[in-house]
Amino acid sequence: MQRSRTDCSSLTGTPVQLGLALLCAGYAVGAALGWGSPQLALIMGDFGLSAAALTAAGSCLWYARTRAGEFRPAWTMFGLSSLMIGLGNAVWGWYEVVLGQPVPRTSVADFCFLLFAPLAILGLLMIAKRPAGRAGWACLGLDAWLIAGSLMTLSWSVALTHTAQWQGETVIRAALALAYPLLDIVLVSMVLVLHYRRSSAQRSAINTAVGALALTVLCDALFTSPMLREQYSSGQLLDAGWFAGSVLLACAPWVPGRPGRREPRHARVPTAGIEGHIGRLGRAPLGGSLAALTPYLAAGVCTLSILITTVGGQQPDPVVVLLACTVVLALLLRQGVMLRDNIALTRELAEQENHFRSLVQGSSDVIMIAAPDEVLRYVSPAAAGVYGRPADALIGARLSSLIHPEDLGAVLDELRRFLAASPVRSSETRIECRVRHGAGHWLNIEFSVNRHRDGLILNSRDVTERVRLQAQLQHNASHDTLTDLPNRALFTERVRLALRGRRAADGGVAVFYIDLDGFKEVNDTVGHQAGDELLVQVAQRLRDAVRAGDTTARLGGDEFAALIVADAADGYRGREKQALEIAERVRAELGRPVMVDGAQVRVDASIGIAFSGPGVTPAELLRSADQAMYRAKQAGKARIEIGLLPGRPPRTASGRLPQPTSPGDGAPAGAGRAGGPGPLLHQPVVELADGTIAAVSVQGRRPFGHGLLAEAVAQAGRRHRAGQPVPVAVRVPAARPAEYSLSAACVEDLLARHGLPPQALVIELPDAAVCLASEEVRRGVAELGRLGVVIALDGFGGNGTGVAELDRLPVDLVRLDRRLVDGLLESPRIGRITAGLVRLAAELGVVSWADGVDRPEQASILRAMGCARGQGLALCEPLDSRRLSAVLDRGRCPVPAADSSALSGGRSALLTRHAFGGQPAAEPRVWAPSTHLPLRRQQVGGDGGASPAAPREEPTAPA
Repeated sequence: MQRSRTDCSSLTGTPVQLGLALLCAGYAVGAALGWGSPQLALIMGDFGLSAAALTAAGSCLWYARTRAGEFRPAWTMFGLSSLMIGLGNAVWGWYEVVLGQPVPRTSVADFCFLLFAPLAILGLLMIAKRPAGRAGWACLGLDAWLIAGSLMTLSWSVALTHTAQWQGETVIRAALALAYPLLDIVLVSMVLVLHYRRSSAQRSAINTAVGALALTVLCDALFTSPMLREQYSSGQLLDAGWFAGSVLLACAPWVPGRPGRREPRHARVPTAGIEGHIGRLGRAPLGGSLAALTPYLAAGVCTLSILITTVGGQQPDPVVVLLACTVVLALLLRQGVMLRDNIALTRELAEQENHFRSLVQGSSDVIMIAAPDEVLRYVSPAAAGVYGRPADALIGARLSSLIHPEDLGAVLDELRRFLAASPVRSSETRIECRVRHGAGHWLNIEFSVNRHRDGLILNSRDVTERVRLQAQLQHNASHDTLTDLPNRALFTERVRLALRGRRAADGGVAVFYIDLDGFKEVNDTVGHQAGDELLVQVAQRLRDAVRAGDTTARLGGDEFAALIVADAADGYRGREKQALEIAERVRAELGRPVMVDGAQVRVDASIGIAFSGPGVTPAELLRSADQAMYRAKQAGKARIEIGLLPGRPPRTASGRLPQPTSPGDGAPAGAGRAGGPGPLLHQPVVELADGTIAAVSVQGRRPFGHGLLAEAVAQAGRRHRAGQPVPVAVRVPAARPAEYSLSAACVEDLLARHGLPPQALVIELPDAAVCLASEEVRRGVAELGRLGVVIALDGFGGNGTGVAELDRLPVDLVRLDRRLVDGLLESPRIGRITAGLVRLAAELGVVSWADGVDRPEQASILRAMGCARGQGLALCEPLDSRRLSAVLDRGRCPVPAADSSALSGGRSALLTRHAFGGQPAAEPRVWAPSTHLPLRRQQVGGDGGASPAAPREEPTAPA
């Protein structure tokens, strides 16, 4: 009989149910046909019923032992009651089949049959819900007596009176004759009462067991009637009912619970409206109504019993009258208890209604109830203050008539989705939309929607101020508070979006970097408040000067910017001409006098323009425009300069390439032919550890050549003689490095003429792939390295400079690939890669250098990961000779604090080895030849092979 859970659950399958039905039907057909012989009828009527009952007993007892849980006592009682039936039928079979004699009128079988009902009653009591309190137990007893008393009254009138009037019977036999129907009546009463009080657990199994007991009691009642009892013999049709009851009880424990009803899928939701979904909410079960009629049905049964006993003019039976009186008395008591409960419930309901009314009417939120057709059936009084309409005016209106047409579709879709979902998973939803105010304007309303049996409950509040505040906060976060122009963050994002467009690669995107000339003088003479007013007017003029679709921004202080996206049909030259025309219009508009506090002031604008190209980033584009703007200021201010991307020579607004100059030994900085590029700009290279200026980098304003190198070395010599011994770094362009002279003899002669040691010059090479591609360049780099010139290699971590190339070139410094620096704030993965490269460079004895550090966050991250040097606008801008001298006098630049939290696996220890000029970072102002330069493990000889590093001679400092 032991089965797995899967086997047991198969009892609900169609084949199993069909098999059980055929088994019971076969037994009924055999009994109806007399089983073919009297002997077989006796066997099937006695031992057949015994076998079925014993099977039911074994099934219930096994289930109680293995799986019943909290209902183990109940199933044990059911098993024992079936065991009594099996034993009783076995005793009958012993007499009729084995001994071949009639069953005695009083035998052991009678006691077995009598024990069936008490055990079954105990089992039913164990599965019922326990009443709460004494009143609950009293109601349970009254309900049970109403059913039992009415059934006993009817049974006495029909059959029991004949049983009680038998003459000549012994006391035991008479007691047994009355005990059978009385116990069956009690059992039926318990079945009916517990039908409304059964536990929700194992509902299907318990219902099957109750049905089996009810069928058994029904057959007992038929057997008790004198008509059937006198003509009964084993194997007749009545035995089929007992057989079916035993089979049902055997199957009852293994009937699994009914699976939960699935909610309709979201795809099946109709799109015409929400009426169908809301209509399902109003359905209620009818079980409570039928249970309320039970007491009156008992009174009707008692009345019928009295009528039966008085038919034909007979006197009412005293027993019937007594039983009927007790039933009526129980009915009155039960009605009294019910009346008391109803009074208490009515009082509680009235209190809750008062509380609800107070909450609804006193709430500042608007509470509405919508019918299935979207018509508002109730609106709380708060609607007058929120919607500007009285509640009575809204009742009867459709909900959709209040919502903004642009929001209506989304609102209806959300309501359909909410009503189609399971109430357990989605008990509430929130909807935000615009609702018309009584004055005509629109409000931002947030609805909390809940299900209701007659529709939907909508709790709404006015969130217009919150929405306005959120929009204002978002605007303030991306706009300048003084001029209301986009700030740097929003402008950079719009540049990024513009560069993703299809016209970015062919120069269709241009960035203006605008600086006001003379603004400081206005602040100093007129005052800061007047300066703010001037900035406001400048911002308005800038808006008016550009086109409607262009973006203008204030980057900070007196610096502004503009994003110009040219028309697609103009061609490259046409788009460049269009951008220059807009820039000239901006320069002229900003140069007109401005009235501030009754005084006329005037400022000019220096504008740098950068055009987009393939693969350019927003940072590169802004940096190029910024550098072009500084060239415009150095060239005389109120000018327009065009800057290109790294590796391309800059141009003036006329589009001509600037001509290189060859100033003499004692020529002043920037001396050259008329119309030349003007003075050199230098950008400090800063120690990220403490801000010490380690070197200055010449900003590429002309093609690399002997003239540029000579001018850079000459200016470095003058700074050295003035007590500013900071090395100078000159960059070799990546286009064709083999075309430029890298002769060690020429460099040595140039340094000697200006009294500089070799360590005072840093040659910045393009990536390793370009240098290793030319034998001449490799030989020249090796000679410069042996001379003592500091060699810096660009593009470390990029496509052209890998780790292996550091062993093939005499490298002292490596400059990180620009894409790594630009991506530090965008990708944690790039941050981890950069930190690993910095650690690797330190282990190889090579100093790391980051260019393009234009944001403080980049400087913080690079400093935390251990990068030694940094160069960019976040540290110091490109400077002319005068401003550079002032910065070098200070000896250091401010550096943002290290932010180690922005790193993942990066180190916080900073490199302290000095590669520029060799002096320690703690002594930036004292010039001395250093022996602490990073040692090269190998030097590249003229033939390209590896040779041991040659020691450097320490030059003597000039007097």
